[in-house]
Amino acid sequence: MLNDLPFSQACENNKAPILSVLQQALQGCSLVLEVGGGTGQHAEYFATALTHLTWQTSDQSIYLSDLSRRIQLAALANLPSPLLFDVSEQLILQQKFDAVFSANTLHIMPWPVVEQFFAQIGALTTADATLCIYGPFKYAGKFTSDSNARFDFSLKQRSAAMGIRDIEAVLTLAKQQGFHLIHDVAMPANNQLLWFKAN
Repeated sequence: MLNDLPFSQACENNKAPILSVLQQALQGCSLVLEVGGGTGQHAEYFATALTHLTWQTSDQSIYLSDLSRRIQLAALANLPSPLLFDVSEQLILQQKFDAVFSANTLHIMPWPVVEQFFAQIGALTTADATLCIYGPFKYAGKFTSDSNARFDFSLKQRSAAMGIRDIEAVLTLAKQQGFHLIHDVAMPANNQLLWFKAN
């Protein structure tokens, strides 16, 4: 049954380093929204380790079936069924979250959708919320490695709207929603984990 679930080797590789940061960043949180749950590997791993909080994963409709299967098989008390959530649509979620996590999503979204992502997060979170974003970024317009430059090229081959984002532009969007950068943590494979706190 587990063998037919979608699997990401990247998730397996990065989940432990990400968790080491989340254990600090989400210490005082109770309800986390994961945007772009994907295969569900992160959700299962983090919910297992962070038993003090409820890990509410979500994704677009086309990914929801496989994500739901993994969550159901995990059968964790703090890992409820995933929510349908597409940041490009004006869907209203009932809860207010005191934390949001998203991994490897901003370079997939077209830039106008990245803007919508931050606007939606601003509306869905409590006044003192934590926001953690994992992925590759450019600094002062420059890639942090040759491999990231190649990755950006491959993304743009798939769609001109995709691409590794400039961190300065991301920080501006976050600030507009009241989120300020606490830590920019270097991660394996030339990625970063951006840890924000609201006000």
